[in-house]
Parts: sequence; structure tokens; C-alpha cells
Amino acid sequence: MRVEVAETPFFSRSVSEFVLAKPRTEYIIYPDIIWNYEALKNNNQAEPISVAVMVEMNGKDLGQRVRTFSVRSINECLLGYVTNGTKFHDTGIFFAAYVNEENPMIDKLLREALDTRIVNRFLGYQGGAEVVDRQVYALWNVLQKRKFRYSSVSNTSLSSNVVFSQRVRTFDDALESSQINCVDGSVLFASLLRAINIEPILVRTPGHMFVGYYTDSSHKDMNFLETTMIGDVDLDDFFPDEQLDSTMVGKSQNQMSRITFDKSKEYANKKYAQNKEGIHSGKLNYMFLEISKEVRRRIQPIGK
Repeated sequence: MRVEVAETPFFSRSVSEFVLAKPRTEYIIYPDIIWNYEALKNNNQAEPISVAVMVEMNGKDLGQRVRTFSVRSINECLLGYVTNGTKFHDTGIFFAAYVNEENPMIDKLLREALDTRIVNRFLGYQGGAEVVDRQVYALWNVLQKRKFRYSSVSNTSLSSNVVFSQRVRTFDDALESSQINCVDGSVLFASLLRAINIEPILVRTPGHMFVGYYTDSSHKDMNFLETTMIGDVDLDDFFPDEQLDSTMVGKSQNQMSRITFDKSKEYANKKYAQNKEGIHSGKLNYMFLEISKEVRRRIQPIGK
């Protein structure tokens, strides 16, 4: 059998040949697809494509079939899909693709963080938990100076009752727009943590995501951060009984940054404790995803 797949904007023409050994036997065959990865990376809006397939069997032309599919934007992260009407397949691991520790902008951000003198160098786990926290705070501080604003855009054009997806800004998109939601902030911060050899964790609960990190190389202890507090937020929304906004009056930018960092940890650690059972249950809408070497072997970061 000879299968020819015609060229589209997202892959080149390919020809595949198969030997089907047994007559009257049903086979599933997978023709070669020669992807145009540059086109896929640059696709920032869902669009339809028509795929034409020509088949020959023992030299006899069996004709052509054309089907139209929707190619998703690079910003649409597949959360999962349903087969046979009821079986849900979780694909939350794809969030790891938006954690991009190799982004060229990271060196600039790390340089800015070192210039604050909060830390003299990034040592990863070469020190105690306090040293790790200080490095994490240096990253928090430098992101706050970029004056991010909270933006709750998360809907996608192609979610359905069969395929579920979430809109995620890439590292570049978040930095360029200075806008983040809970998912964008979590993958952005996780990218920086990976870059300084601190292992991040993406934690998902129904309708929300926050980031965590191990405070030691043996992975015994963790801290968590509410990354939406990086932006211009009202702390009283998170801690209504403490009237924190009034205590911020007269504080320097660095003092305010430290307060929001500590309160972010407090808030996210509490959320983790409240949802711990669900987070580790494997249930729908919950996730505990370590961006580990093992995950990196399976899911590579999206780069532009």
C-alpha cells in the first residue's frame, strides 16, 4: 500500500509505503507526517486546514479523500479529551511545554535580579531552605518591577464537551504584554525556577493554578506561591481580615515586594493544605506536576 499525504501550511508532502501481509485483515496504518515546526510555533490563532490523502493498493489508484481539521493556536494547552462518551484522558502534563527555562530573555531577568543585590549569585540547592527562599524572592522582586497586571483571559475558541483546553501565554507573550493570569504567572515563574536549578511544581485546583518549589534537593519540603499577587492587586481581596493595604502606605517598593512575597507564600501554602487530598487524587481539574528531568524527557518547552 502506498499513502501520499498532500502538503499543507503545517506539514510537507509525504509518501509512505506499507506491506499488509494478511488478506481480509483490518490494519491501522500511520503515514509519515513531516511537520513544519516553525509554522506550528508561529500559529497564534486557530485555523482550519484541509488534509488530502491519496492511496494506492498493489499499484491500483484507490482515489483521494479530503478531511478538514482545526489546527489549534500555540497558546491552547490541551487539558484532556473524552473517548467513548465517558472515558476522560488527562493531558495536563502539556502545561510543562509552557515552562521554558531556555528562553533567551531569562539571562536578562536573572541579571536584573542579581543587580538588586538580594542575592549575589544563584546557587540552586547549594544552601539551606532560607538560601533557596532568598533566591526565589529575588525572582519575585524583579518580576514585580515589571508591573504585571492581572488578566483573566483563559477561554479558547475550540473547547467542547469532548476536547478541553486552556489558553496559556508563552514566556515571551507574558513579558511583552505585562499581563498574566494564574496559569501564565505559574508557568512564567516555573521557567525562572528551572533556570536556577530549583525544581518547580505546577499545582492545579478547579478554576485555579499556583506554583510550588522544593526547598531542598531531597524534595522533602515545599513552598507555594500565589503568582497573581506579582501583579497590581488588592491584598485585602486575599486577606480581608488583615487590612493589609493600609499598612503598605509609606513603604518602599522593596518593602512592599517582600510583604507580598511572604503573603503569597502564606496564601498558596494554605490553599495547598486545604486541597491536598484532591491535588494528589488524580481527579479531573486537579494536578500536581513536577517539572522534573523525567517530565522534560517527555515534554520539551515551546520556544520561539
